Amino acid sequence: MHQPFRKYRKRREYLEAAIPKGFHKKLLIFQVQVVGQIEYAPAEACGYPITGDDIIVMNCIWVLRTAKGRNLGKQLLTDMIQSEKKAVGFATIGLENHWSPWFKKWQMEKLGFKSLDSVKVMHKTKHKGERFRIHLMWLPTTKNANPPTWDKSKLLEGEDFCLAHPLYHPGKPKLKEILEKC
Repeated sequence: MHQPFRKYRKRREYLEAAIPKGFHKKLLIFQVQVVGQIEYAPAEACGYPITGDDIIVMNCIWVLRTAKGRNLGKQLLTDMIQSEKKAVGFATIGLENHWSPWFKKWQMEKLGFKSLDSVKVMHKTKHKGERFRIHLMWLPTTKNANPPTWDKSKLLEGEDFCLAHPLYHPGKPKLKEILEKC
C-alpha cells in the first residue's frame, strides 16, 4: 500500500479506525463541481471527545461560497439525518468569536443545532490573546433523547483528524494541549 505524506498520517490512522465503526463522508456535487461535503460517525468513532448512546457526531460540514444561497448545507444535514435513522440525535461543535470561517455557532444554529454547553479558550500558538468559545451543539431527533456529553480537558488537546480543521493540532510544537481555558 502506498504511504501518504507524513502530514496525513494521523488522518489515515483516524480513517482506518473510524470507517469500520460507521464513519461516512459525502461529497456534494452541483453543476459538475464538488461544492461541499459532510463527515460524520457514531460517537465512539468521531473525531471529537463527544460521547453518547445512539448519537451521530458531525465532524465536518462545509459548502463553498460560490454555492451559497441554495440551502445546500441543510441538504447535507438532511441527508445525514435520513441516512442515520437509528440515531436519537446529532452532535457537533460550534465556534464563537473564532477567526476561522468554519463551524460558526450561528451556522450550526441555522442548521437546527442548539448549544448545550461551552468552554471559553485561547489558542497557545495561533492568534495569541484572542479568546473564543467552543460549544457542544445538539440536534435531537427523538423525544426524550439523552443529550451527549464531552470531555473538555481532551478538547483542549485539539484534534488531528483533519488538517484544515480550526482546532487542528499539528503536533508541533510538542504541546499536549494547544488550547487553554480562560
